[in-house]
Amino acid sequence: MGDGTRDVDADRRLGRRALIVGGAVAAVGTAALAREELSRLWWRLPGVEKPRVAGAVDFRGARWIAASPANYRRADRPDDYAIDRVVVHVTQGGYASAVKAFEDPRHQAAAHYIVREDGQVTQMIRELDVAFHAGNRKYNERSVGIEHEGFVERRSSFTDAMYASSARLTAGICGRYGIPVDRDHVIGHVEVPGTDHTDPGPYWDWERYMGLVRRAGQARPR
Repeated sequence: MGDGTRDVDADRRLGRRALIVGGAVAAVGTAALAREELSRLWWRLPGVEKPRVAGAVDFRGARWIAASPANYRRADRPDDYAIDRVVVHVTQGGYASAVKAFEDPRHQAAAHYIVREDGQVTQMIRELDVAFHAGNRKYNERSVGIEHEGFVERRSSFTDAMYASSARLTAGICGRYGIPVDRDHVIGHVEVPGTDHTDPGPYWDWERYMGLVRRAGQARPR
C-alpha cells in the first residue's frame, strides 16, 4: 500500500514536471512571434506595471495634447478593467473647441482621441485610463472613446480622410485588446445605455466604416 502511494505520487510529480517543461518550451516558442504581437499580448498580462512616459501615445502618428485630469480617472487598463468596446462620438463643433473643452477641468468629460476632418489623430488620454466620455460608468471603464470633428446633422463632416484614419485607429484598438470587429463592440454614443446623446447621427456610414476597420485590421502586421 505504501509503495503504491509513492509510485502514484512519483507519477504525479513527473506529470507536473512534464507540464512545466512543456510550458517552458512553449514560452521559448513565443520568442518567434512578431514584435507587435508580443506587445499586444503584454498589454493584456495581469500584474504588469504599464510604463508612463510623458507625451507617449498609443496610436502611431497621433499628436499628444493632455486632457485635464479632472476629465478622466487614472487606471491601469486592461489589468484592472477589461477593454471590450470602442465608442464613436461626434464633437458637435470644431476640433479646436473640442481640445479646449477637454483641457478644461470644469468640463468634466473627455474622450481618449479626437479625429480631425483631415484625418489627423490627437490623443488626449492614455488608453490605460478611464475617460469620462460615455455618460455611463461601466461603459467608461470598459471602452475607448473616439471623438470626430463635425456635426451629426452634416453629412459633409465625415470626410474620406476621417473615415480612413479613424478606421485604422479602431482596428489598432481592437487588435490590441482582442475586441471583435462588429457592431456589438464598435458602437455609437447613442447606443450607450442611459445616454441622451444622438451621435454619431444618421449620416455616419456604419457599413463603410466597419468595412474599413476590418480591412485595416487585416493589413496590420501579424
